[in-house]
Amino acid sequence: MNRAWLTLALVLCGTIIGMMGVDLVLPAVPLLPEALGGDPSQAQLVLAAYVGGTCIGLLGYGALGDRVATSRLIVGSLLATAAVSLACAMAPNIEALIGLRALQGMVAAGPAVFAPGIVKAMFDETRAVRAIGLLGSIEALGPALAPVAGAGLLALGGWSLNFEVMAAGAFAAAVLVMLTGGLPQVGRRGQGSFMVLLRDPTFLRYALSQASVLGGLLVFVFGMPTVFVRVHGGTLADFITMQMSGVVTFIIAANTAAHWGDRLGAERVIAFGTGLSALGAAGQFAYALSGGTSALVITALFIPVNTGLGLRGPAGFFRAILASRGDDARASALVILCILTAAALGTSIVSPWIERGTVPLTAAALAFHLAALVCLVALPPLRQPVSPSCAP
Repeated sequence: MNRAWLTLALVLCGTIIGMMGVDLVLPAVPLLPEALGGDPSQAQLVLAAYVGGTCIGLLGYGALGDRVATSRLIVGSLLATAAVSLACAMAPNIEALIGLRALQGMVAAGPAVFAPGIVKAMFDETRAVRAIGLLGSIEALGPALAPVAGAGLLALGGWSLNFEVMAAGAFAAAVLVMLTGGLPQVGRRGQGSFMVLLRDPTFLRYALSQASVLGGLLVFVFGMPTVFVRVHGGTLADFITMQMSGVVTFIIAANTAAHWGDRLGAERVIAFGTGLSALGAAGQFAYALSGGTSALVITALFIPVNTGLGLRGPAGFFRAILASRGDDARASALVILCILTAAALGTSIVSPWIERGTVPLTAAALAFHLAALVCLVALPPLRQPVSPSCAP
């Protein structure tokens, strides 16, 4: 069991390195035109290219998961991430960096695809939900802490140091994974298909509801810095307070999800968490319609949204993997892709009205949360008994 948790820690490190591709680099983006040429709009493409590359990488690794050994794919992903990150640090101009960032996103997506399947292979359902809750808790700290670390690296060594640190982290993680002697195989050899999963209503129940709840939360989070500063006349401290309050409540809820799942059953916890998030989103929308602008009230209404996600998130993600009936890598890739798509779609729809305050943001977020409830009502749950996996 100790070895299983050590393996999980290494996979988590690989996943965090992939997430660092946005958050760690974010503080350097405003300085890139001065350092590499181009203009601010091209600098923003440095972020967009990474996200776009990640979406392609998710599908690629998902397809390879049942054909190539999981250990080889994760080690290869980390080594490729190290190499491309070094190339990014040496990019001669902004155009080259944009192209390299798309490639970096593609190769760095591997650990995120395989982490849930590895958890499923190593733990029984209760421990798996607990492990996924722990994974989500640590990953939730990334958007809050990585930009701070990125700003420190920027001040210490310039924009290229951010990429060099990412390269060093990826290489070290690859070496450690190799030293463990291998990882559990994720996926079933040559029998999977993305289309089979997309036609499976039980898989869609968990994948789409997960993406809708998290997508609605992310749409709200992505828009609130602008609303707080430009519309409400506040400061970024208001946003940071709201975000940290949400992260803390999410972590607490995610790490109690397994306990509540044992007592009430996974489906009840998923339904309750989804409903609680929707209730919080409805409160946000009602407060926005009333013309309210208090940062304290907005933060208070944000807490139940994060609590609901924390409760339903670990069990919801794990049940999506179970519903794939062995096609773990493709299932994980599709869930993550659905989350990214929901966040990108919602943000693009809301952005033209961002300076009209919280009404458009909260309306879009509420629509996503209601869609999650519809998924739970309209699509069938996983009914077959779940056999515990043998942990090493």
